[in-house]
Amino acid sequence: MKILRTRAASVSRQGLCTALLVASLTAAVGVSPPHNTAGADDSSPRPSDPQGKPHGVPNLALPDLAPKNPGKGKPGGGTGGDAPDGNTGIPKTALAAYQNAARLAATQLPGCHIPWELIAGIGRVESVHAGGYGLRSDGSTEKPIRGPRLTGGQFAEIRDTDKGRWDGDTEYDRAVGPTQFIPSTWEMSGADGNGDGIKDPNNIFDAALGTAHYLCANNRDLNSSADLDKAVLSYNQSREYVNAVLAWMRTYQSGNVGTVPDNTPATPHDPSGDTSGTGPTRPSPGTGSTTTPPSNKPSPGKQTPTPQKPSPKPKPDPQKPDPQKPDPKPEPKPDPSKPIPSPVTRLERIGAAKWETTAGETFTEPAKVRALDKDRKPVAGARVVFDIVGDTGARFLGNTTKVTAPTGEDGRAAAPRVLAGDKAGQFTVRVTVVGKDIAPVDIHATVKPAPTHADKIVRVGNQRLETSPNSAFKGEIVIQASNGGKAMPGIGMTATVAPANGEGTVKTGPYFKDKNGKPIRTVDLGKTAGNGQVTLPELFADDLSGHFTIRIVSSDGQVLLVHLNVLAPESTQPSTTPKT
Repeated sequence: MKILRTRAASVSRQGLCTALLVASLTAAVGVSPPHNTAGADDSSPRPSDPQGKPHGVPNLALPDLAPKNPGKGKPGGGTGGDAPDGNTGIPKTALAAYQNAARLAATQLPGCHIPWELIAGIGRVESVHAGGYGLRSDGSTEKPIRGPRLTGGQFAEIRDTDKGRWDGDTEYDRAVGPTQFIPSTWEMSGADGNGDGIKDPNNIFDAALGTAHYLCANNRDLNSSADLDKAVLSYNQSREYVNAVLAWMRTYQSGNVGTVPDNTPATPHDPSGDTSGTGPTRPSPGTGSTTTPPSNKPSPGKQTPTPQKPSPKPKPDPQKPDPQKPDPKPEPKPDPSKPIPSPVTRLERIGAAKWETTAGETFTEPAKVRALDKDRKPVAGARVVFDIVGDTGARFLGNTTKVTAPTGEDGRAAAPRVLAGDKAGQFTVRVTVVGKDIAPVDIHATVKPAPTHADKIVRVGNQRLETSPNSAFKGEIVIQASNGGKAMPGIGMTATVAPANGEGTVKTGPYFKDKNGKPIRTVDLGKTAGNGQVTLPELFADDLSGHFTIRIVSSDGQVLLVHLNVLAPESTQPSTTPKT
């Protein structure tokens, strides 16, 4: 109840600004004003999908109301639970994870249309992008991000479903990771966002893609405001939560976002809500109260009160534990039933022998090895280093050329997948073991040049192109060039006005204008831009009515006919000109 009263007081202090922002968000997504829980609809949590039930304390500060960081750019700067640069900064690795998740979701769930900014909005509200938890470039964190034990009361009651695998609790579940997944929900929506073969909700690359999968469930199209509303409500059945997530999404979409280093000092947001130290859970080291202790220094210009003599502190009872000190962790005792792991004497490569992809693409499988001892038995717990050597611009997901990964019980270790650079050529992933002078494993990779020709050109959009005599055609005509579904820049094109059958040329009818404003019926469109598109110049009609085409020809021989219609002067009915 203390947490709820504090939050209510905070909302009250925000005043009119909060009301205005909430109203704008309500208008943007077509939802009702904030209230505590959502109405009954198909986004309500099911018994097998408890994610929407109360599972922690989100950070509901809105973008234009979140406290600015007075310590920006200074060592130790940062405010409790806020973004490291004050309002809209996203750690470099978190931003890479959100954008990577949206990119993968566009392929895996093409009808969903999920923007990375929505995933970032969830990450911001749930954990402030894992800020202050020691976010690493491989997506893991130095300290776990855990919500409260879900024992009922203020939060939902959810008995253990993962045997403590993700949350370390074998009695009750706890939400885990940068986007606070409940373990049973992760079982359904979990994803491998970094290509290491593991679905780990504590890794921000996996958590971001899992969030995309969860929000896109039930065939939602997030271009629809109704589906967008249902998706966010399914994550947390609170209208205040929806408003906060969408406010951050809109802020990021507006371009008001900066990238900050992963290690920027910040006080982590504790989703367990245990800011007093007496809550239902004991926070991980460094995730305690975000409240600044009161200063003993007098305010300038005020009379210093006479200090009162403090009461003597009671002497600690040696028979009772000190409540101010954490329970000491007992030293682990060796288990005589388990043999001591033998040192690594060799690495063995795992996976496909041929490693190649096209420039700008991601390799289909990660680099993987197995660590073995002298008896060829797997060694667990060895630290394996994967290092990209070469000059092609290749990077591991997370924008780094070197990562370290531990071996599992089977002796295996895997790196994140590799994103090929724009430069064709060869590079090597060199694999070594920390502290071991053994022969490295070299995984040779080839980056093939990207295609330089288009295998298809199409018109973007299907608006009917028609006008009256002696008038201009409305709307732009945009042509898209692609190869294998990928946009192709640098493709030259020409456009010629032709008869309805697309053959030959015409001397009268629709026309473009040259630089002197004179009619011309063939134009050089130049080359497609980075998005593979080129836009035709403005098109006009003379006094001749009828059907015509624009014949678009690419530099590599692709042909596209775009149909036109110039209405007869007395015509008032819509044309039946076929769409392109």
